[in-house]
Amino acid sequence: MSFRPSLLRRLVPVVLLALFTATLQATGSDRKFTTSATLGKEVRTMIQLFEGAHYNRDAVRSADYRNVISDYMDALDGQRLFFLATDQAEFENRYTRNLYWNVSKLGNIDAAYDIFGVYEQRVTSRINWIFAELDREFDLTGNDAYHTDRRKQDRAADPAAADRLWEQRLKFELIAEMLNGKEQPEARQLVRKRYERMLKNLVDIEGGDLAELFLSTIARLYDPHSSYLSADTFEDFGIQMKLELVGIGAVLGIEDDYCVIKEIVAGGPADLTGQLRPNDRIIAVAQPGSEPVEVIGMKLRKIVSMIRGQKHSQVKLLVQPADAIDSTSRREVLITRDVVKLNSARAHAAIHRLPEGDSATASTMALGVITLPSFYGPADSEGPEAEKISATQDVARLIDQLKQAGVQGLVLDLRRNGGGFLSEATQVTGLFINQGPVVQVRNYAGEIHVDQDESASIAYDGPLAVLVDRFSASASEIVAGALQNYGRAVVIGDSSTHGKGSVQSLVELRNWVQQASRAPVRTGATKITVQKYYLPSGASTQVKGVVPDIVLPSIEDYLPIGEADLPRALVWDEIPPSYFDGEPLEATILERLRQNSLERRQKLDEFAYLQRNVDWFRDRQQQKFVSLNLDQRKAERELATNFRKEMTEFRTRLAKANFPYEEIRLSPKPNAALKAPPPADDEDGEDILELSTDENDEANTVDVHLRESLRVVQDAIMLAQNRQYWVSNRPPLTARLDSKG
Repeated sequence: MSFRPSLLRRLVPVVLLALFTATLQATGSDRKFTTSATLGKEVRTMIQLFEGAHYNRDAVRSADYRNVISDYMDALDGQRLFFLATDQAEFENRYTRNLYWNVSKLGNIDAAYDIFGVYEQRVTSRINWIFAELDREFDLTGNDAYHTDRRKQDRAADPAAADRLWEQRLKFELIAEMLNGKEQPEARQLVRKRYERMLKNLVDIEGGDLAELFLSTIARLYDPHSSYLSADTFEDFGIQMKLELVGIGAVLGIEDDYCVIKEIVAGGPADLTGQLRPNDRIIAVAQPGSEPVEVIGMKLRKIVSMIRGQKHSQVKLLVQPADAIDSTSRREVLITRDVVKLNSARAHAAIHRLPEGDSATASTMALGVITLPSFYGPADSEGPEAEKISATQDVARLIDQLKQAGVQGLVLDLRRNGGGFLSEATQVTGLFINQGPVVQVRNYAGEIHVDQDESASIAYDGPLAVLVDRFSASASEIVAGALQNYGRAVVIGDSSTHGKGSVQSLVELRNWVQQASRAPVRTGATKITVQKYYLPSGASTQVKGVVPDIVLPSIEDYLPIGEADLPRALVWDEIPPSYFDGEPLEATILERLRQNSLERRQKLDEFAYLQRNVDWFRDRQQQKFVSLNLDQRKAERELATNFRKEMTEFRTRLAKANFPYEEIRLSPKPNAALKAPPPADDEDGEDILELSTDENDEANTVDVHLRESLRVVQDAIMLAQNRQYWVSNRPPLTARLDSKG
């Protein structure tokens, strides 16, 4: 995500937006939402905004609004379990003809509320049917199967077809519980509780939630990354970008209607008091001078809002300790709120020591790894300037420490980095190159702006690799692609990065609504795509992403997680290249590095381990149906358990050959004791097979991609001993130190 609010102000006339609200006319199952006058004004303004400023504004016509009904139904009922095919036909017949007029001219979204009303009826009726069905014994010896991913399946044609579908669904859920050692009566009770919670959650849905969902559905007619953010969503988004919040420093979740502490943030108020532990249950919350409010069964977002507050204010929690022998045991905990830094998302580094030969007495080479989870910035941070943090600042500090430690090469790990501030991406790239363009940005009018690294200094000019995966997106792709364009780094990873090459402008309503700017009200925001990214070479990163120089086997290549898998993604294209003093790595260097890597893939056990995991995962992804025969599922479970056990033993053996390393952190490392252990099984009862080979702090981690990236950097360092691999009178993968090369 990258933001250019100033651009939007130039493109769109200043308008007054009113914070929308939906009027609730009744309660319970008879409740009725309607479009309020203020909401109508905001809906019209949003449509004008998209039609006037969106990068893809000319691609959406009024006729395209026919897709909104089905898309909104899927937003409510993603697995297509509750709505009938006849519902969709009726909705489309009733709303499609006049939907664009109602939304754009009248600002009326009553269709969203009417559709939800039918959804609420369908869910309530179906859950009552489920309760009746769960009173009987289920035959789990048949030969039928259940399609586990129904997102693209047809909706049930009629109630009878829906009953057949749900009978399969219930068998699927019962088997999932029974595979965890439950007998059928207990499994039926657990499934019943699940749907009791669903009924309660249904009642908690508010008009604002539906308006956000419906308006975002309209926004996504233009592209997948445009949306509307409610005040709550916008606040959560800001927390992620600023890496801080004012609160107690705990990650919360809901289990069986109870608010459960999932993780204690290291260094936060909850950690410093020492009175809370993972898996403790929060029973009630009290503000100073007020009576405690019981939070059992309350929406998590409301609980979090009650616990957050002003810096240095206090909050009192009534807690049921996780280790209490008596379930009625309670303890009061008084905590003073403070700024909680989300340091787990900050950059950190490590020094790995690779052997320089095959013998046990061979000397070692020190290589550095900098892991950057996101391109965070200080733009919205509160507090003194000295306390603000940024990705560029942190990476520069880590480079200094690695250089002082004598590393000879560096890996920049951008895996699972979904982006962040464009300015940070430009500045981080500038740490590794001389002055020059980093990214080109074009708006819908065809105007091109070039963001440059203006600094003549280079923080690190030595051998460099960039490690990416299918989750590396947006700003990550700019950094990887620019360094690839300059021939500054060898890019290693999955078959391609994510492919998000668009720029979103986040418009906070407070900045547009005069009433809101003068009053202490919480407002939401609109996220609108206004530009596209292009590399210095002129190639877009949209859809295609950045293709690594060295591609390694990966589970993620078999997941539908790329930009190309998203509906209505913007197309890939090119613009003229900008002038930059660099060129991609020479074929002779790349060919040598690829060949060395391929030879290792053919002989090292860790690649056999990786390939077996990839093959297993690929085969399971291709299985669209799951058997509803309990004995067959038990046999499949045993196979999966045996495979997992074999891979665990394999990984443990491989871990003994891990390169020795030392960590460098700018903030305390997250304490494993402050985090609740993950569940042994997923929600459907299937084994969680740990196929990933990275991002795991356990001692037996085997990060095959990182290990190979380090070896590739070591190869480049060794190639430098032969001047035939030098480019412009410098060793491979090193920086140009002046404009003459």
